[in-house]
This record gives sequence, C-alpha cells and structure tokens, in this order.
Amino acid sequence: MGEPVRELTYFVAASTDGFIAGPSDEFDSFLVEGDHAAGIWHKYRGTAPTELAEAAGLAVDDGPFDTVLMGWNTYAVGLPALPSPYRHLRQIVFTREHEAPQGAEGVEFTDRDPVEVVRELKAEDGAGIWLCGGGGLAAVLADEIDRLALKLNPVLFGDGVRLFGDSPYRPTALRPLAITSYDSGVVLAEYTRG
Repeated sequence: MGEPVRELTYFVAASTDGFIAGPSDEFDSFLVEGDHAAGIWHKYRGTAPTELAEAAGLAVDDGPFDTVLMGWNTYAVGLPALPSPYRHLRQIVFTREHEAPQGAEGVEFTDRDPVEVVRELKAEDGAGIWLCGGGGLAAVLADEIDRLALKLNPVLFGDGVRLFGDSPYRPTALRPLAITSYDSGVVLAEYTRG
C-alpha cells in the first residue's frame, strides 16, 4: 500500500447560479452571518483570514488544511490591508504579472504551472490543500481537485466570475458526500470524484 496522498479541496462560496464573485470581483452578497456560519466553521476551521478569525475569537488551528492556494485576483481582494491573509497556513499565490506587495511575508508567489505545483504538494507530508479561488485557477486545476465543497448562497448574480472560469464543456461525474441545508438558505454541498 502506498503513502497517503494529500487531497486538494476546492472550498468556496458560490451564488446559486454558479458565480464566486461579481463582474468586478464583488462578493459582499454572500451571507456571512446566520445559522450556517458555526456549522461550516466547525467543519472547515481555519478558512478565514487569520486577522479576521482572531478578531472574531475563532481558533484557526486543527483545521483540515495546512496550505492554501489562490490566484492573484482572489489574493488581491484583501490588499492593501491583508498582504499575508492566512498567516496560519502555507500560502501560495499563482501570478505571472504581479510582484509581492509590501508586508507579504510568508506568502509564496509563483508563475509555475499550477498542476505541477499541486502534484508536488500532494506528494509531501501534511494536511489537506485548500483551493480558495479563483475560477480561472480552478479551471486549470479541475483534474487535480479531489473534493468540491460549495457554500451555495441563496442569491443570483447573473454575471461575474464563474466557479470554474471559462472552462469548455466537459461533463465530469462527482459523487455527493454530504448536502447540509441551513435555515439561512445556505447549502453546504460536498462532493468527491466519482
């Protein structure tokens, strides 16, 4: 029997019509408060920026992930206030055009092939790997994603950043792991590869 392989989980908030952000990267229509918040945090502890979690009194240790991957646009949402948003995790940002901003200690910026990087990460010892966005990076990594965890919000965007960017038509079967509905209207839908 081989060594256990770390899994890549795409854990992200999405609108009911499949967008992870609006056309100008807006995400303020997603519900951050409600009965879903505690349950999802319990399962996916450590998936809030370190500073925000600390301010809310939420522990960030003992979560399912020790590494977070982001495209530049996802990373840049917190700039300039949070140049190292997930200090409690290994942070890797994929970009071909941008330099590390001031204060980005602990963040690895790379222009390497994301698939190559993920395969190397999966071969290392450690906890899970979290892909937190964006849609274009998710499209590139689609075949490497082992689990999909969607916080489906009861809102329609109509336009914006798609869950898997502008990927071509290519049906891929997923197997449901759990579907949890909350009174807030948020549904946590978790899948693994079929």
